[in-house]
Amino acid sequence: EPPKNRTGKKVAVIGSGPAGLAAACQLNKAGHTVTVFERADRPGGLLMYGIPNMKLDKQEVVLRRIKLMEQEGIKFICNANVGENVEPQIFLKEFDATVICTGATQPRDLTTEGRNLKGIHLAMEFLTANTKAVLAGGTCPINAKGKDVVVIGGGDTGSDCVGTSTRHGAAQVTQFEVMPMPPEHENKPLVWPYWPLKLRTSSSHDESAEKGLLQREFAISTKEFLGEKGQVTGVKTVRVEWKDGKMVEVAGTEEVIKADLVLLAMGFVNPVATLLDGFAVEKDARGNAKATTEAVGGYATNVPKV
Repeated sequence: EPPKNRTGKKVAVIGSGPAGLAAACQLNKAGHTVTVFERADRPGGLLMYGIPNMKLDKQEVVLRRIKLMEQEGIKFICNANVGENVEPQIFLKEFDATVICTGATQPRDLTTEGRNLKGIHLAMEFLTANTKAVLAGGTCPINAKGKDVVVIGGGDTGSDCVGTSTRHGAAQVTQFEVMPMPPEHENKPLVWPYWPLKLRTSSSHDESAEKGLLQREFAISTKEFLGEKGQVTGVKTVRVEWKDGKMVEVAGTEEVIKADLVLLAMGFVNPVATLLDGFAVEKDARGNAKATTEAVGGYATNVPKV
């Protein structure tokens, strides 16, 4: 359903994940000419490389939708890493407006002793490599087959690492969560309308547990990565308690958990700085683009047209 009339306005959308695709679709329907810039080799962002194929089919869902958007007049440019191989100032000259839809893709790392050992990877390195291998019909270069895998982080990304490792044929998958184990059922009157705190078990958890592979550990913290000949062999841990909002180690609870592959899935902190710095966009204390969500004048940065 391409728009019947065009406004003559050109808009650039940076990032082709859920937000970028939604923004591009709305802007195109309004009649603007939209170009989407994606740093990866395929459009889709989080939909393409952040969510495993077993949860979201790339050909029948993601690429089908992108093809429809192209037929409606939206242009996609891949391998365009704004702030790296694409100059941000080009957008200010050539487009009437630029929408930043990159998400907070800077991962939270774990700079503890032994972090430089081989076999320790950020979750997105693992998940991206796996999806590329699936689409190419090959084998993932970061492979969990026959390995003792430790996933550090209890969120959705960690769950995806559990499921992917299970399908690789891991020998054992252990998932760490630094917070205490939440209740199986939320206290609705207490938490509504806020996001309920409860134990979340995904299809990946179920699949791994059914195969007898999954061990979920709560209130546990990583102290050190251990290794031999440059390769990770284990994770030194300690149990923790939360007192007055602060994490306190429990004395005498240190142990070593065997690990041939460690995946860091501890969330993301802010957008990649080179992009925002390239536009000279003002940032807030957390490193996000500084903007309000007000109905009038909201979502605008300090840079005109961005």
